[in-house]
Amino acid sequence: MKHFRLPSGIPLVLVGLMTLAGCSLLSPPVKVATPPAPVEPPKPVYVPPIDTHKFEIDPQHDDVIGVVQVTVTSKHDTLPDIARRFNVGYEEIVRANPGVDVWLPGAGREIVVPTQFVLPSAPREGVVINVAAMRIFYFPPAKKGEKQVVYTHPIGIGKVGWSTPEGATKVVSKQKDPVWNPPASVRAEHKANGEILPKVVPAGPDNPLGKYKFTLGWPSYLIHGTNKPYGVGLRSSHGCIRLYPEDVEKLFGMIGPGTPVRVVNQPFVFGWHGDQMYLQAYDVLEDDKRDWSKAQPKLLSKTLTPRIQAELKASGGTVNWARVAEITKDPRGLALSVSSVEQDIAAVIKAAPRVENRVPEGANWDGADDPALQAQTDVEVMVTEQQQAPRT
Repeated sequence: MKHFRLPSGIPLVLVGLMTLAGCSLLSPPVKVATPPAPVEPPKPVYVPPIDTHKFEIDPQHDDVIGVVQVTVTSKHDTLPDIARRFNVGYEEIVRANPGVDVWLPGAGREIVVPTQFVLPSAPREGVVINVAAMRIFYFPPAKKGEKQVVYTHPIGIGKVGWSTPEGATKVVSKQKDPVWNPPASVRAEHKANGEILPKVVPAGPDNPLGKYKFTLGWPSYLIHGTNKPYGVGLRSSHGCIRLYPEDVEKLFGMIGPGTPVRVVNQPFVFGWHGDQMYLQAYDVLEDDKRDWSKAQPKLLSKTLTPRIQAELKASGGTVNWARVAEITKDPRGLALSVSSVEQDIAAVIKAAPRVENRVPEGANWDGADDPALQAQTDVEVMVTEQQQAPRT
């Protein structure tokens, strides 16, 4: 028997390496899988914005109008700039975008535009104003054989201590290029703040009434325009109702003396849409004397009209009161389902169309002075006044 001998000088370690090398020649090399390149999410497609100030409705069934939209900021945008383009007010746009800097939102940021509205619980005729929503609704007389039309716009209302009255009245008269005669109480307030108001303010760019006014059956209370558009959507007046200049001009051509006006204060509005019950929640006004924290279920139940209750019963649905409590605790001003189907804010925003950041076709405003250079100053002054106003 022959014995295999290692040549002298070859260490045993080298023999081991040779053995391993021989094994590797018998097996194919192991291939390491290359990780797939990360897939970037598709960029949103921005479509033309939707005008949401005029709607045709079935008054017996339609309670929700419009649609929530999402747009994206440009470099120089402020939230009030975007609000006016889309015909919403200051508080509406701020409430819908918590945590977003009002004056410096930053370029390329998505902004929720709350252009969907639950109609107030009130007769659908003439002018209906919901001060809690800071929004006006006008229902012109319906023509035979045609659907009812409703127009809606944001408004400014009376600040704390100068609340806009609630109840029913009517338009007594209307006037273009009005003269303002400030009441003695208003002149006294301005004097206490170091500003002297004249007894008569002529028509023109310095007139707070703007170019158009409606006189109501309530003495000293008006619906009018403004020379400071970016105060719309704030508690900024001495009780009057302010509109954007472009909106009051359109309403001036449609509304005449004798038109009924009803002012309600409904921070939580229920409405039927499709086969679902919706709730739109706003902040309770500081001087609302109703105790919403203790009597909320009772107060909310009163806003469910007999028609809405009948439709809810016929559909077999129920109101999810736990969801109602959740929505009213942190109002965002978005219409959300509170019946059988769960629908949270994230789902509404995700489903909303992504739209271009510009004035929609068909809107009242032509955007000629967009952005207004005075916007930030106007609103900062009004917010400061609002914060300093006496509480009641």
